[in-house]
Amino acid sequence: MEDIILSTTELTKKYDNRVVVDGLNLEIKKGEIFGLLGPNGAGKSTTMNMICSIVRPTAGSVNLLGKNPWKQKKEVIHKIGYIPQELAIHGKLRAWENVELFTSLYGIKGNKLKQTVEESLEYVGLSEKRNEFAGKFSGGMKRRLNIACAIGHQPELLIFDEPTVGIDPQSRNFILEKIKDSNRNGATVIYTSHYMEEVEAICTRIAIMDNGKIIACGTSEELKKLVREDGSDITLEEVFLTLTGKRLRDYGE
Repeated sequence: MEDIILSTTELTKKYDNRVVVDGLNLEIKKGEIFGLLGPNGAGKSTTMNMICSIVRPTAGSVNLLGKNPWKQKKEVIHKIGYIPQELAIHGKLRAWENVELFTSLYGIKGNKLKQTVEESLEYVGLSEKRNEFAGKFSGGMKRRLNIACAIGHQPELLIFDEPTVGIDPQSRNFILEKIKDSNRNGATVIYTSHYMEEVEAICTRIAIMDNGKIIACGTSEELKKLVREDGSDITLEEVFLTLTGKRLRDYGE
């Protein structure tokens, strides 16, 4: 039986009378790159925030590495690396200072901290920019620095929430390759996006989310077979349109 690193049971979030996440049931296996595909407003970011114990659920539960992240937060927070959609870097700090700040929050100190900062910057291709202020970086460089700040403590689970929004194709390809590298190095990855081609290119399984619900889940080929029996001559975009009545491309930048 494959190890389940994360599961949610009837996970729900309401704001006043508005349901943002509606009874979500998910199981993510250790070693996967799990894609959460859906338009802006589908509830993807809220789901990730509940998993990371940033936003408290209205109902339901999360089991992360066998623990409840709300009741056992200190025990699981070190196992997660969260790369949020909104940049979590400080523009008035140099690149290395940003990585040092976030890495030190996990109790890494001294020479180990210095080594980790250098390794993280090298991993995202920013070693030569280590002394430059983050506020002067391009959009793609900021995204890469965002990743460096989240990986220094070597988390078991990496959560990427729309990490390629608003960046150039070269930076986008670089980030996708680094996500695959992290997975090959042992990290389980959750990847949320509304870019169909990215999810199909890197994810082992994909869940389609709309209006706070998971409406389908499986490999790319399994999802295509939901719409066409042999799965041939159909794109993931067409699958999404058939299942949701929406075109995901309409939710671009």
